[in-house]
Amino acid sequence: MANRLTHESSPYLLQHKDNPVEWYPWGDEAFAKARAEDKPILLSVGYSSCHWCHVMAHESFEDTATAALMNDWFVNIKVDREERPDVDGIYMLAVQALTGRGGWPMTVFMTADRQPFYAGTYFPPKDGHGLPSFTRVMESLHRGWVEERPKILASAEGITEHLQAAARRGRVDGSFELTPDTAEQAVAHFASQFDGDWGGFGQAPKFPSPGNLEFLLAHHARTGDKDGLGMVTATLRAMATGGMYDQLGGGFSRYSVDGRWLIPHFEKMLYDNAQLVRVYLHAWQLTHEPLFERIARETLAYLEREMLDAEGGFYSAQDADSEGIEGKFFVWTQAEVREVLGDDWPLFCACHDIGEQGNFHDPHHPDLAGRSVVSRRYDPVPTAEALDLTVEELEARLEAGRRKLFEVRSKRIWPGLDDKVLTSWNGLALAAFAEASRVFGDVHYREVAERNATFLREKAWTGGRLLHTYKGGVAKIDGMVEDYAYVGVGFVELYKLTGELAHLEFAEGLLEILVADFHDPEHGGFFETNSAAQDLLVRQKSLFDEATPSGNGATAQLAWWLARCFERDDWYALAEETVALSNEFMRAAPNGFGSLWQVVELLLAPRQELVITGEAAERAALDREAARHFLPWLVLASGNTQGLALFEGRLGSGRAQAYFCENMVCQLPVSESAALGEQLRTATRS
Repeated sequence: MANRLTHESSPYLLQHKDNPVEWYPWGDEAFAKARAEDKPILLSVGYSSCHWCHVMAHESFEDTATAALMNDWFVNIKVDREERPDVDGIYMLAVQALTGRGGWPMTVFMTADRQPFYAGTYFPPKDGHGLPSFTRVMESLHRGWVEERPKILASAEGITEHLQAAARRGRVDGSFELTPDTAEQAVAHFASQFDGDWGGFGQAPKFPSPGNLEFLLAHHARTGDKDGLGMVTATLRAMATGGMYDQLGGGFSRYSVDGRWLIPHFEKMLYDNAQLVRVYLHAWQLTHEPLFERIARETLAYLEREMLDAEGGFYSAQDADSEGIEGKFFVWTQAEVREVLGDDWPLFCACHDIGEQGNFHDPHHPDLAGRSVVSRRYDPVPTAEALDLTVEELEARLEAGRRKLFEVRSKRIWPGLDDKVLTSWNGLALAAFAEASRVFGDVHYREVAERNATFLREKAWTGGRLLHTYKGGVAKIDGMVEDYAYVGVGFVELYKLTGELAHLEFAEGLLEILVADFHDPEHGGFFETNSAAQDLLVRQKSLFDEATPSGNGATAQLAWWLARCFERDDWYALAEETVALSNEFMRAAPNGFGSLWQVVELLLAPRQELVITGEAAERAALDREAARHFLPWLVLASGNTQGLALFEGRLGSGRAQAYFCENMVCQLPVSESAALGEQLRTATRS
């Protein structure tokens, strides 16, 4: 018999609707039951593309004996972390405080008053690998609840006090002063962590961390620092040629389990790919390296082909597993390649690291030996010379092989798809498609972006507020800080592409809600949830970047952009305030604050504006020239600039003209793209 999750829309929750566990969704009903029956809560948090979440579900939640203990001793709540990042954030902090690490699946035991007293991540069905079995954990906690309740309640109080103190961390006291040295120290930290052989920072597993890469690119653009640019381009090349990038279908997996970006954890997330598109775009603007353009375009094509809902929103994620086996959809044996490619198989396997022994070994499936993740690290010049081919002939044969393998792969059993549409992550996708259209001059990307913007306005925006998630025609859950901030930035990018003031005004309205409902006027910064949130133990502030920008980092970026466009000193002060609030943490752990380091670069950058007037066809050459330059602080308006005080008097006299100003001093308007390019190349950088 299905449990209460059968009425939910989250694909992750629906995966558990037929468990013998009496799961409840997060809500008053579960907590009322716990109080009435004097039971503690067992909270399990995960997400649909989480491999170890699936493992624990198969081992424990589908086991009738384990489920019976859960049902007898606890009230069980299942949460999709992507639907409720606010709930996840609170209890992940408890897990980290208690265990020194975090991750998913997350397992938390708490009182009916939402106070945690024990927490962990994955628990196996039997003792092993240094972990107690899930059953033994439950038995111990049940015995403690019955026999030593005061001790458990005291532990819960102590953990709750820790969470409340963490929620109050940081305070703007007026002593912080932003100087260029602030950014230089962060760059030096990244240099000390940089892997000179394979790019990236630190040891395996390696995550792409697009926020940090964006900071280093912005720092290079402002200062001319070549070390930062070199770290980013080396990382982007290594990621793009390894197995973490899908060499057949485009798009990036979540992270690399090794230090060479070769073996991925195969889940593909909307947020990673949307952010990485913009990093590759910006690297292309700085270097015009063809690889960076190809990767950006292929990733956009993947998102449109496999992640775009018919209504214009983007899905959340694709699973790592198919047929219950991680990576099975993506990997190949030599025999499989030989069957598809015929005589070309030796060349293809040699160039794509598909060896007889395989490079991907799954200890859980030793019977599936000889499988390889496809990489693309051959050097075309010596390879072509050795085969007496031109480079063009070599590449044509290999590309034909990739197309054939992609077609065959498409007939395999696909990984699971999490088809809920998250408002916040769609804001990231909107920014990616809008900026790609502007930078590459591609009208199709504009069509995708505008359709996505319409989706967000019509489906996620209800009654003057954003809702967090949408599926099956229903939007629900009050929007969080990330929803308003990411979508706001997306609409700013759409404005920069189209020149339509309505997009900028929508972003302005979102920032006004953030200030009214999320801002902490006493201590500074922005809470994760709005002032009406009542079902949470504490009201946290998102300062630290996870796989996505922190709520405060994204809000500060939005505040900076709108302050510059609308000449609002109070919004500019919000950006400064948020950096000041986080300054101590940023200095202690620079690699956790890429989105806020980008704000530092915006605040340190020269004040520059570019207005391009005239009809679309007439100003096209000027638009294309402007798009070739990476000036991440440049306030850009192309087309109709009426309604913005910043651009008054610059409406032109018929023909297209570009007006470039910096630090309140304007250069002469130009009508030729070469003249504009010279102005932008020689502009002040810091």
